Amino acid sequence: MKLAIISDLHSNREALEAVFADIRARGISDLVCLGDVVGYGPDPEFCVDLVRGHASWCLMGNHDEALFRDASDFNPHARGAIEWTRRRMAPHWWSSTEKKSRWKWLKRLPMRHSIDRFLFVHGSPRDPVREYVLSTDGILQPDKLRSIFDSIEGIGVAGHTHQPGVHDEELHFQGLNGAEELSVELPAGRKFYVNVGSTGQPRDGDARACYAVLEDERVTWYRVPYDFRTTMDKIQGTGALSEILARRLAVGK
Repeated sequence: MKLAIISDLHSNREALEAVFADIRARGISDLVCLGDVVGYGPDPEFCVDLVRGHASWCLMGNHDEALFRDASDFNPHARGAIEWTRRRMAPHWWSSTEKKSRWKWLKRLPMRHSIDRFLFVHGSPRDPVREYVLSTDGILQPDKLRSIFDSIEGIGVAGHTHQPGVHDEELHFQGLNGAEELSVELPAGRKFYVNVGSTGQPRDGDARACYAVLEDERVTWYRVPYDFRTTMDKIQGTGALSEILARRLAVGK
């Protein structure tokens, strides 16, 4: 197995195109997405179409789900972006077939997927769409993290936190810490919880886009520079998306 995994694209065309180019340059043909294709950013249709056309499968993220549910628990910037995206993407009876098919595809995204010893979710095994498994949980919420490890038989793979890295069974977390590339072995018979990071809105202090490549007993993260200033200008040009959503791209927070 050699599987490229993207997650938390958040309507960021420039980041997604840069990551796709990097994946192609490495000769990796199998690609999947762990959700949050939309939200925050200015290019939801492009990102949906690229994932629909190239990913073997895609999971439901909390921002994808919020298009069809109440987003009242989101912060004002995230909620405003969902409302803007919904107004832009929700079809009417007179809408084009393509617009209707995008909406239907998002609405029907599954919440989990399994391959051998790997369980893929957006959030966590306990709540595959909304629960966060944070890099600090081993220190601040060890009982929660132990419960999550008890709920998997092998290796959990998720996104959602935008914090790339891996927890081991001793609840230790290993992140990238600014590295351009990091590989961690995943020996058979052991449990791990892997976060693939965010392609479209990194939050670990590194503005570069992030994705992971999963093999049978190894995971490797890659950081990819992209033109975030163009994305920032697009966000500000909408006149609706919060300026904070633009500024955070420059600092990876």
